[in-house]
Amino acid sequence: MCEQGLRQLSRRTVSTTARRQLDNTVKEKQKLFQEDNGMPIHLKGGSKDALLYRATMTLTVFGSAYVVYELFTAAMPKKAK
Repeated sequence: MCEQGLRQLSRRTVSTTARRQLDNTVKEKQKLFQEDNGMPIHLKGGSKDALLYRATMTLTVFGSAYVVYELFTAAMPKKAK
């Protein structure tokens, strides 16, 4: 009997704060992203999306250039002095 009581107690979530009620914004987001305004879908989220896109592109370009540089230096034999 005691073992069953411990199982039930371990299944319960322990929370001392009330849950916050969040507004459902799915409908507004759907309208924003389905709007035909000629903007790519990955930039419709606003300035944060644009900043994230630019940072990703910058890291991709510099990372690719660094990989090509490292492959080139690894392929060229070092000159003996």
